[in-house]
Amino acid sequence: MTTNTQNIQDAQDAQGMQDPQDLLSTRTILVTSASGKTGRRVAERLGARGATVRAGSRTGETPFDWEDPATWAPALRGADAAYVAYYPDLAAPGGAEAMRTFGRLAAESGVRRLTLLSGRGEPEAVVAEEALRTAAAGVELTVVRASFFAQNFSEGLLADGVAEGVLVFPAGDTAEPFVDVDDLADVVVETLTVDGHAGRVHEVTGPRPVGFAEVAAEISRVSGRPVVYRAVSEADYAELLTGFGLSAPEAGWLAALFATLLDGHNASVTDGVKRVLGREPRSFAAFAAEAWGGPAR
Repeated sequence: MTTNTQNIQDAQDAQGMQDPQDLLSTRTILVTSASGKTGRRVAERLGARGATVRAGSRTGETPFDWEDPATWAPALRGADAAYVAYYPDLAAPGGAEAMRTFGRLAAESGVRRLTLLSGRGEPEAVVAEEALRTAAAGVELTVVRASFFAQNFSEGLLADGVAEGVLVFPAGDTAEPFVDVDDLADVVVETLTVDGHAGRVHEVTGPRPVGFAEVAAEISRVSGRPVVYRAVSEADYAELLTGFGLSAPEAGWLAALFATLLDGHNASVTDGVKRVLGREPRSFAAFAAEAWGGPAR
């Protein structure tokens, strides 16, 4: 299998020393789930670096749907690399089997590099990682593990509750080192465009653990609107989710996942962002100040 390093050296030998961004402009990179929180940001950053971005989504120019495997091979065909962001979650039932199929198709399509978004502290996600690694043997694979995004409070599952002033979640008093999705996207882009990350697992977090009550207080401070945190049980949260239209099995699985992830085992901080990017990760306070327009501290 020809590596990206060899390709770059061949291009330099044939054309003389060339700007790395010019070399990147010859690459086609598939971004799966390109309309999601991470995929959208990854696609934007890759485009800014000069790559040819194939933004895969259900309604985009490149049809790609994790629930329709028939869309995977056409999206992969001719791509040099891919960002793999499985929906709804890598630990969800069917995730490992999807990775086996996707990995095989990626290898058959000649893809040379994959970066997989995985779940930090999720044993089922590790099984899916290994399924992709085995199926895509010979393809460079980097895994980026993350847990809870800061942007979940501003543009995700919890945004409506924040807007209404009540943050309801089955997290008790657990603190979580929320990772900024912009940091995560920067890490993903680095692994896709710079050599040296093949075979590595990068766990990314924010700079310190923050409790949900502190989250509510910080959002209140910068937004000027009162937001309170109300802890609920896993069962009560599942019932709440069914009220939003989720089926009972979906709601039960999602509530159980959140309760498991927020039992304290992910409270430690990693140096993943700094190790890859050479800078500190953004704090939740800095994120909140930008998201809700208040002064940073």
